[in-house]
Amino acid sequence: MTDASTLRNTALRALVCLDLTNLDDACDAAAIDTLCRRAQTRHGSVAAVCIWPRFVPQAKLALARTGIRIATVVNFPSGDAPAATGADEARAALADGADEIDMVVPWKALKGGDADAVTRAVEVVKTACGSATLKAILETGELADPALIGLAAEYALEGGADFLKTSTGKVPVNATPEAAEILLAAILRHGGTAGFKAAGGVRTVADAGVYLNLADRIMGAGWAGPKHFRFGASGLLDALLATLDGGAAAEGEEGY
Repeated sequence: MTDASTLRNTALRALVCLDLTNLDDACDAAAIDTLCRRAQTRHGSVAAVCIWPRFVPQAKLALARTGIRIATVVNFPSGDAPAATGADEARAALADGADEIDMVVPWKALKGGDADAVTRAVEVVKTACGSATLKAILETGELADPALIGLAAEYALEGGADFLKTSTGKVPVNATPEAAEILLAAILRHGGTAGFKAAGGVRTVADAGVYLNLADRIMGAGWAGPKHFRFGASGLLDALLATLDGGAAAEGEEGY
């Protein structure tokens, strides 16, 4: 049985690595105001908020001088748009104040046999991002095959991705420990400088602990901080705060 001190330590580690997310279709300005307030908690701040591009200027103002980063999405959620469109979206979002870009790679093209599609797309969007952080969303639950997940990870890193992200949170199967292990192993082979983001289905402190423990085992103690490790979630924050306040680790809502 996990003791209270271990749960609390896990919750503290996860909190500072959280990309607090609202990518709901019905998201509005009021929801973004609420998200930005929730990002600053009595136990510390999350790493970033992850939101639709149209809300980036609003969040930038709300989070000025907090140190909380603004992440947004391009080619989302399908991954079907041309790479040039993703690059244009990224440039516009960065001009509006975004710090990080989460792009969906053309995973369907890879699944269909186009071995270079992911690398090409990531290269184009990374060029648009410059020094800004680019997270490549591989949609591992849709790729399904471990070999394909491994190829997507390798190709995204070859294209210059700064992070490998499991999922959009918009498909039936999102983050899994099995996919996370494949992505972390690829990051290690590439020198361990890229980061990892588990997104979709991470709802409890115990869930978060599984991914943190994986990163500790594969990458070594101390690697899994906000520079290299993120959770993309909406409801996980409630579970973290419940634990940090001394209550039960509540079930959160679906995350992205």
